Amino acid sequence: MKEGDLVVLRLGTNKILGVGEIVGKYEWLECFGDVDGWDLQHVRRVRWIWNGLKKFKTYTLKQGDTTQEMTSNVVRDWLAKLDIPIEKFERKIPELPEAGKIISQNQIAEYLFAQGVSSNSIEILTREFEELRRIAKWYLNSKVVPSEFETISYLVIPILRALGWTPQKMAVEWNKVDIALFDQLPRKDKNLSIVVEAKKKGNSCLSAKSQAQGYAKEKSNCQRLIVTDGLRYGTYIKKDNV
Repeated sequence: MKEGDLVVLRLGTNKILGVGEIVGKYEWLECFGDVDGWDLQHVRRVRWIWNGLKKFKTYTLKQGDTTQEMTSNVVRDWLAKLDIPIEKFERKIPELPEAGKIISQNQIAEYLFAQGVSSNSIEILTREFEELRRIAKWYLNSKVVPSEFETISYLVIPILRALGWTPQKMAVEWNKVDIALFDQLPRKDKNLSIVVEAKKKGNSCLSAKSQAQGYAKEKSNCQRLIVTDGLRYGTYIKKDNV
């Protein structure tokens, strides 16, 4: 790809959601080092000049690599006829965020202590973090992909226990919920505070919006949904009954 080339943002093999123009040279940006499990540091900036929804016949756009050359003559013809105002090509592209700061384990411990957490509790949590890193490294080096149940058992439950959740208030596979956390006993819907949904390691944690909305509707007292692959966590918080 080179500066000035047009790119299309496709969905599946028959939909286009946007058309853009490549701006500038290739960049390596660490702020995209972990986007919900994806390593996306290889970057080309794009000035988006058209957005909407354009549908074609199924398989008009070929399956395959995420980034590939446009070979569909039907789409090329559509692009050639697309009427785009000149000012769209002149607008500035937004500034990208800087890479987030890496917070050390000691900084986390100091923050928790300043909030009133006991040293003993902090030490327990610190040990679990260290064990989690060791397990994660072993999975990576041995190329083992744990099952959902193994993810819950070895990666999620130990962290929840270290955070103070007791077995009495933490139910596994409760009413089709992977892990249910209750703010008080007994284990009933009215006392359900948090739902934890486990995914296989490496799966997206930020693509469960409809699932979160479903829980918010069905479990009226549930205030948040946590989605995790054992290493990354995504949180959906209930707001205004939505």
